[in-house]
Amino acid sequence: MSDLGNKEIFAKNLKYYMKYYGKDKTSICNELKIPYTTFVDWYNAVTYPRIDKIELLANYFNIQKSDLIENKYKDNNDLSQIKVTANKTNPLVSAESDELELMLKKAKPYLSSEDYKAIKLIINKAIKRYEENNKNSERHEK
Repeated sequence: MSDLGNKEIFAKNLKYYMKYYGKDKTSICNELKIPYTTFVDWYNAVTYPRIDKIELLANYFNIQKSDLIENKYKDNNDLSQIKVTANKTNPLVSAESDELELMLKKAKPYLSSEDYKAIKLIINKAIKRYEENNKNSERHEK
């Protein structure tokens, strides 16, 4: 059976990214204008969000929607399991991703937790911006 649409997997992934980015339920609800009770139902695997809310949360955490809805990680407490979704047209992800990952691993002992998260966030935003620009340029070419 497919894991897509699985409330428990979504809740597990949501909790993971909340912990990873140091966010709490109240701040997310306030920032995204999501009713607290609705969010708590997602958080506790009572209900499953609509795709527009999954996309809203993915954009908020600067991750792919699949990072929230698929069971990608063996252990969601292991930060090394986070990988940027590969995109063959994106040079930041393809050839250089191994080098970036290695640099981050080497630098991690010298960085504060906040600095490490900020660097990962900057890299993810650069990748996302590149992908969006690439999509827009493909649309204009057609």
